[in-house]
Amino acid sequence: MAEDRTKPHELDHEKYDADNSVKIICLGDSAVGKSKLMERFLMDGFQPQQLSTYALTLYKHTANVDGKTILVDFWDTAGQERFQSMHASYYHKAHACIMVFDVQRKVTYKNLSTWYAELREFRPEIPCIVVANKIDADLQVTQKSFNFARKFSLPLYFVSAADGTNVVKLFNDAIRLAVSYKQNSQDFMDEVLEELENFKLEQKEEDTPDQHQSGPIKDLSLS
Repeated sequence: MAEDRTKPHELDHEKYDADNSVKIICLGDSAVGKSKLMERFLMDGFQPQQLSTYALTLYKHTANVDGKTILVDFWDTAGQERFQSMHASYYHKAHACIMVFDVQRKVTYKNLSTWYAELREFRPEIPCIVVANKIDADLQVTQKSFNFARKFSLPLYFVSAADGTNVVKLFNDAIRLAVSYKQNSQDFMDEVLEELENFKLEQKEEDTPDQHQSGPIKDLSLS
């Protein structure tokens, strides 16, 4: 129902500063199964909230990590990935990333390099898990070597959204990595991004020409 949808103010990133809240983003080409994986993990009563205004889908989850209740927001691309680039706010204050490819579509594996480069541009240090999805279609792929994960020393998970193989382990491990990162990181990149935003605003104000007209001063304030 419309009234149950997340309102814009709920996307305030300040909430991710709280000790008990983490943000985990998902990356990868269209139709690799990102949404299906989350739905499989959260199948017991999950309620995805599609935010068309922000072109993302938010999945909320409550986890227990070392006896502490953690509120988890999983961010899904909701179609943005078709443009081969995500808005900077998608990465802002993320604590972990799940990057997915389809073992049946080689191009989705090749495109991991592009997604990873963009991720590191905005989030240089957060933990990232590489996910080989749809192994139920061909279990032989689990015997293959995927150099991308090894090259960047990233954990690789073989999973199936269809039958649930390794899905729970994937998300539980991602949550633990996110919590660990948050506890041990200064999040310098977030501070840099915020400083840049402030700098842009200041520059915009400085670039606004002064009014030196001899006639009546017009009211330029916004209503």
